[in-house]
Amino acid sequence: MYSLKKQYEIQDQNLKERLETILPEVMEDCGVECWLIACREYNEDPIMKFITPSHFPTARRLSIFVFLHRDGKTRYVSVSRPDSELAKFYEREYDVKNESQMEALTRVLRDFDPKNIAINVSEKDYAYTDGLSHSLYEKFMKELPADLTDRFMSSDMLGIRYLEKRTPTELKYYPEVMAEAMEIIEAAFSDEVITPGKTTCRDVMDFMEQMTNDKGIPLWFPATVDLQRDEGMLEEDVVIQRGDLLHCDFGIVYLNLCTDTQRLCYVAREGETDLPEELKEAMKHNNMFQDIVRSNMARDLTGNEVFNESIREGKEKGLRPVLYSHPCGLFGHSAGPSIGLWDNQSGELPHGELLVREDTSYALELSVIEYLDMYKRDTYIFTEETVVKHGGEVSFLAPNRDRIKVIGVE
Repeated sequence: MYSLKKQYEIQDQNLKERLETILPEVMEDCGVECWLIACREYNEDPIMKFITPSHFPTARRLSIFVFLHRDGKTRYVSVSRPDSELAKFYEREYDVKNESQMEALTRVLRDFDPKNIAINVSEKDYAYTDGLSHSLYEKFMKELPADLTDRFMSSDMLGIRYLEKRTPTELKYYPEVMAEAMEIIEAAFSDEVITPGKTTCRDVMDFMEQMTNDKGIPLWFPATVDLQRDEGMLEEDVVIQRGDLLHCDFGIVYLNLCTDTQRLCYVAREGETDLPEELKEAMKHNNMFQDIVRSNMARDLTGNEVFNESIREGKEKGLRPVLYSHPCGLFGHSAGPSIGLWDNQSGELPHGELLVREDTSYALELSVIEYLDMYKRDTYIFTEETVVKHGGEVSFLAPNRDRIKVIGVE
């Protein structure tokens, strides 16, 4: 774990790269000359955290940020109250004593005269680009000149592109973020934590959450631990027994990056010293499907295309696949293309129309269904691995994706 000071330094380096390299690129690609982001304290826009420095965690009264891009040049303007942290990244264009905030904003927009002004009001049901409150929208419509508000447009694609691409610094540190999450999973799925016949799934979940808290790392969702046996899938207060196949779903937030991981653990029966052969074979089938999906993600396809191709190829190889992968980065369920949903295996999702782009990160979340003689029933082989698409390849950020951990060996 880095010191808090070091964490803030890394986060601010990410911000510098995001503003200076990613933002101009996506504004150019999306044909946007002005992006206007505004929010009030205690009602922050989801994107605000990723346009402001580490020591500016909330809006101050009304904070307004204006990004102006034309002819390869970008300006970063704050129409907000004076702040020394913002001054490291933004020009301040608001004379508090001599003009109102709306007068200052009007002046900035008039001087630049953009052909369009993107605001965070989604037209396609994207939560990340829908952060402008109704009251602020009404304020803009009432207090800004009509010839400027006539240029308003949705920031949907701009916001998604800005959030989904990883910076060089994020790519560098993401494996370390994953290592923190994996340390907790490894500790939870151990003989030190789990005693067959005594420990419950809830006990393991509580351990994971406590260890995360002790590290000073936020969870992005509560830990989930369940198990499968001949009775089916069980969770919460069920007592773990020998022969159970445990499964966890776990995600943290560290250095502003989210992880999302599912791993399996087998509790050995009396006399067993290794994983049963049919579980080994089932995991090979899961890994085969992971590789099919990764190969399609590397092909610059849309999320829907990746889904349809992967399911088709998986079935051709005799698998019973289920696919529900998603972007994972600045948010756990982050901006970018959906690749199937757990409860919607149609392959035709509105958010699946987006491309799987270079330098983006995903939770490679999927399962294969296997009939196991040991349980005499269909069993889900769940896995979820955080991956990065970089250099035309989709790579894992943590080792041992092909492993079902074995505990309880005497």
